[in-house]
Amino acid sequence: MNGTPSAPDGAPQVRTTTVVVSGVSGTGKSTVARLLVERTGWDFAEGDDLHPAANRRKMTAGTPLDDADRLPWLRRIAAWVGTCEADGRNAVVTCSALRRSYRDLLRAGHPSVWFVQLTAGPEDLDRRLRTRRGHFMPASLLGSQLTTLEPLTPDEPGAVYPSDGGPLRVVERVLGDLRTRPGR
Repeated sequence: MNGTPSAPDGAPQVRTTTVVVSGVSGTGKSTVARLLVERTGWDFAEGDDLHPAANRRKMTAGTPLDDADRLPWLRRIAAWVGTCEADGRNAVVTCSALRRSYRDLLRAGHPSVWFVQLTAGPEDLDRRLRTRRGHFMPASLLGSQLTTLEPLTPDEPGAVYPSDGGPLRVVERVLGDLRTRPGR
């Protein structure tokens, strides 16, 4: 036996990994996620694409989302994670996952989830958001996201990565951490 856990029928149990690239808007979630997918070949979902239309309209109008707005979105992401796990596929998904309770919802029943929480200084974030084109999230909502953000805690699976060194540097660190993560 090589230490690989077995399913009840004796077959080897395959453990998947789902990287949830999280953080406030402007930290580089989509860029880092796409680079991770290029390097790994894993499945990918852009969390913003899973927002209900009402959430997109609200954010486009400059109105922050509340917990009731986020709940259906978070459930969609969790369902996507569950499908990937059930199919034995590794995956990467973007999701702000600002609060601990949101992260708890995403990982409930999903042992594959590992958070990559990206951080950046408020000035950098504001600059990035003001120069970004074609996104529904206006820079005016950054303050509400920063207020809502609860940093990843040591008892949550994952790590915090400053994005100021650039996305390639972040991806190298994430891949290194994934290789040495417990249970791998």
